Amino acid sequence: MQRQRQIGPFTVPAIGLGCMNLSHAYGTPPPPEQGERVLLAALDAGVTLFDTAALYGFGANEELVGRVLQPHRQQITLCSKGGMAGVKGEDGVTRRVIDGRPAALRRNCEDSLRRLRTDVIDLYYLHRWDKQVPIEDSVGELSRLVEQGKVRAIGLSEVSAATLRKAHAVHPITAVQTEYSLWTRNPEIAVLAACREIGAALVAFSPLARAFLTGTLTDVDSLDAKDIRRPMPRFAPGNYARNLQLLPPFEALAREAGCTPAQLALAWLLHQGDDIVPIPGTTRLDHLQEDLGAAGVALPPDVVRRAGELINQHTVTGPRYAPQATQEVDTEEFVA
Repeated sequence: MQRQRQIGPFTVPAIGLGCMNLSHAYGTPPPPEQGERVLLAALDAGVTLFDTAALYGFGANEELVGRVLQPHRQQITLCSKGGMAGVKGEDGVTRRVIDGRPAALRRNCEDSLRRLRTDVIDLYYLHRWDKQVPIEDSVGELSRLVEQGKVRAIGLSEVSAATLRKAHAVHPITAVQTEYSLWTRNPEIAVLAACREIGAALVAFSPLARAFLTGTLTDVDSLDAKDIRRPMPRFAPGNYARNLQLLPPFEALAREAGCTPAQLALAWLLHQGDDIVPIPGTTRLDHLQEDLGAAGVALPPDVVRRAGELINQHTVTGPRYAPQATQEVDTEEFVA
């Protein structure tokens, strides 16, 4: 397994950092100073791939990343996303809006550049394909941002193989970011093969199954009322109770491999191909070090096989998203 991997022109460590939960998604975010400590500890540990988005904290995450990492800008590969952002309504309330129109994408990018305190974003993703806008129009605008030097490379997030090929015909797609882990195997249906066909890397978000694969989340009733996992079917109490039955044998397999469950999950993903780059997120320094340690875990083929047979789309209970959220993505989904 390679310690360094390629995302288009960028050479990055095998494991990057997803910055979302420093400002967004899993209940009340940590104070900014804690986020700063995590970012700087990741940098000190050799992480150079940092992933954020306009959506996260409605800009707060980009502001945090920009403030903390701007002095180190030349050392890092900086990734962000547009096409899904917070928009203030007439009632003064900011809400999440998917908007892939060229003008919206340009505005998102300009806002991100300002918050990130940089004049160019290395890898800029279309966060969601706005199905009201032809993918060719959205990617065409992103290609103009490349031509103008505001973006170095283009990525897509949560798209199908067919949409990926249409987009790639307009402008080379450097990476596809999508959920991929032992318990979310959707990329294996078609998009992973399509990435390999066009030479795009697959950047895996939620590689630890939103904490399930760490073995630390045993009571979903303890989740914050605003935690995005609450409406996800796999985290519904009945489904989650069944999913928890998978953990004891998985933890035993991790002990056999000489690593933690989180490291086994990340190492399994790294063993699926040198073109896969997971971006786990965390708010804790000890979890950060644990995650990064997975890059040094060499799994015997038998352990890779057994982990995959234990936790997969056939053994996990519940779809990954509720019906409304499923409609917003463009990915091929296994039927639960």
